[in-house]
Amino acid sequence: MSEILKRSITGALYIAVIVSTAFLSHYLLLLFFTLVGFICLKEFQSLLDFRNIISYISLVVLLYYFNFTEVYMPLLLTYMAMTLVVKFFLLRDLYTLNDIPIFDGRKHLLTLFYIVPSIIFLTMIPVFKTDYEYVLIGTFVLIWTNDSFAYLVGKNFGKNKLFERISPKKTIEGFIGGAVASVVVSYFIFMYVGLLPWWAWIVLAVIVSIFGTLGDLVQSKFKRKADVKDSGKIMPGHGGIFDRMDSMLFSSTFVFIFIILIDYVS
Repeated sequence: MSEILKRSITGALYIAVIVSTAFLSHYLLLLFFTLVGFICLKEFQSLLDFRNIISYISLVVLLYYFNFTEVYMPLLLTYMAMTLVVKFFLLRDLYTLNDIPIFDGRKHLLTLFYIVPSIIFLTMIPVFKTDYEYVLIGTFVLIWTNDSFAYLVGKNFGKNKLFERISPKKTIEGFIGGAVASVVVSYFIFMYVGLLPWWAWIVLAVIVSIFGTLGDLVQSKFKRKADVKDSGKIMPGHGGIFDRMDSMLFSSTFVFIFIILIDYVS
């Protein structure tokens, strides 16, 4: 079976599970993302050569708190701020040669303020307002569009490397192709789904294109430091769940913040 066919079949099954759980029941969606979170934590901790059960417990406790209780807004804002700090440090450390200096010896911070909140903010999107499961699925569609067209355009037309030291195969042409395709698809999502203004869907496309690509680069650096090709082997053609979710996990915080800002302004 060719690599492209394996990627397509695995990707289609993955998409089908996310879409079906999102529309069938929020409980099923939470169960699915709890499983995804556990696998991502396991794969991520393997990259870090680190073991810590607290991150798994934190994921379950915080998923329950943020999805089933009246959220204390200052706590949510503080958690978001700490998550952003961690992610911005990860972006800064893309430019160091080998290490990820700020987190050497502080690996628990990465699991608690990178992987865990990224999963939580994803699950909070359909809780934020009625019918916002469409916004969650729409965001995934934008991520998939960006990844697919970045790969296709980069493979066929890419000449200028985007960040060769971290990810030799990524190109500037691929990044632009993925971003343009996401913006185009975002308008069709608006036409079909609505819920957000047309310009908001376009901004979401830009957010996931930029931060999704950065998230992929961040994960590539972790894999390079761990000297592995993939974070796992659970998804044929893709590697691990973390390999498939890296773009969404990194951009989820920025997506959720943008949704909150739209609601506040409106």
